Amino acid sequence: MFKKIYIEITNICNLNCKFCPDTKRIKKNMSLQEFTKIINKIKGYTNLVYLHVKGEPLLNDNLPLFLDVLENNNLLCNITTNGILLKEKVDILNKSQAVRQINISLHSAIQNDLDVDKYMDNILNAVDKLNNKIISLRLWNLKDIKDNDLNDKIINKLSTHYKTDNLKEKLKENNSIKVKNNIYINEDTEFVWPDINNKEINKEGRCLALKDQIAILVDGTVVPCCLDNNGDIPLGNIFTESLEDILNKDITKKIKNSFENKKIVCKLCKTCGFLKRLEDKRK
Repeated sequence: MFKKIYIEITNICNLNCKFCPDTKRIKKNMSLQEFTKIINKIKGYTNLVYLHVKGEPLLNDNLPLFLDVLENNNLLCNITTNGILLKEKVDILNKSQAVRQINISLHSAIQNDLDVDKYMDNILNAVDKLNNKIISLRLWNLKDIKDNDLNDKIINKLSTHYKTDNLKEKLKENNSIKVKNNIYINEDTEFVWPDINNKEINKEGRCLALKDQIAILVDGTVVPCCLDNNGDIPLGNIFTESLEDILNKDITKKIKNSFENKKIVCKLCKTCGFLKRLEDKRK
């Protein structure tokens, strides 16, 4: 059993964050037939699905049907979104018993020069209407930025809305703060996405890819983790193979066993900033 399986229901996005590299893959929305086929093949391998890898999941018009499929199969899901479409999707998300958690990347506003006041008002109004869902309001790099007007603007909005004094200082001391029932503000450090063309920064490391998680790209390609932006480590295709066969391949076992022994065999993983961040925290 995996703790989670990522399913990329679209690799199309409505923003252009500098943090998130654009995929070189063909842009595509997953169909209901494709999603249903995936769910039928992964049943029994996890209880939790994450509806993202790249792209903005709320862009896929099939989302309500996907949520019905998950609910009918007793699966829960987490959704990570930039929040632009959250206001108009509130009813869909509220209706579904499958939606467990919604992660909102507030730093999207900073990286796209959005009207922060309008953006935050829409986000907070939408969050107020979401019932019985875990909400993670995410901000990055507060510890690294001494003076950022946009960051401060977002924090002031959050502080006022949730009546939380000294929020910025609290976030610097504690990466996660509960501001209301099921609502959290989380801060962390931005990391560098892996890219086979980047300089290698990891000689060894222990990753939970293939142990706790796998990812399925919008074209059905199965990869070890959600950070394989371009499908550089294809293990197989869920549309033409069973998940059991994919997991039993020599290459899959080799990668999993190497991580368990703190070894890295894939070039992509040697460039992964998230893995480096994990290893730095372990020291």
